[in-house]
Amino acid sequence: MTTDPHPWAANLAELHDQAWLRLVRGVADRRAPARHPTLATVSPHGWPESRTVVLRAADPAAGVVEVHTDALSDKMAGLDMVPRAALHVWDASAHLQIRLQVQVAILTGAEAEATWNALPQQTRHSYGTRPAPGQPIPEALAYAKPADPSRFAILRCEVQRMDLLHLGPDHRRARFDREDGWAGCWLAP
Repeated sequence: MTTDPHPWAANLAELHDQAWLRLVRGVADRRAPARHPTLATVSPHGWPESRTVVLRAADPAAGVVEVHTDALSDKMAGLDMVPRAALHVWDASAHLQIRLQVQVAILTGAEAEATWNALPQQTRHSYGTRPAPGQPIPEALAYAKPADPSRFAILRCEVQRMDLLHLGPDHRRARFDREDGWAGCWLAP
């Protein structure tokens, strides 16, 4: 009999807490697996699109995570049409997959100003690329990266559902929903 090195995976409340602990760690630790989740949206043409983003905030009490983006990025057009997305994290050391279904609020201008002001100067250059992200350019480096606060957007992602899959000696899967107060239920893996 193999002993599971992650006993927390056998208890719904502890599993939920571990997922949030890893999300919070992803905000603070550049090497944490949750630092770079995959964000999936639907394009204006109905195609699924996924990309790696940087997790910038995680608030377990509010059930909210945040990422930042350029206001002219392709994901914004999709989110304007369908303000829902999914985030995916794979934490290999914990054998834990975290999938989040989120309702997205886009914060720009005055709503994002305090966050913009707190960003390091080198980070600000990620918001304002010219031409806009995803536009054709004649050469690989034919773009400029001026810092432009009008192009800074916060994607405030209110978690509606968490689907957690632990792949230990015994596979365990659970779902947690905002609407039932995160009570959680086991699912077949």
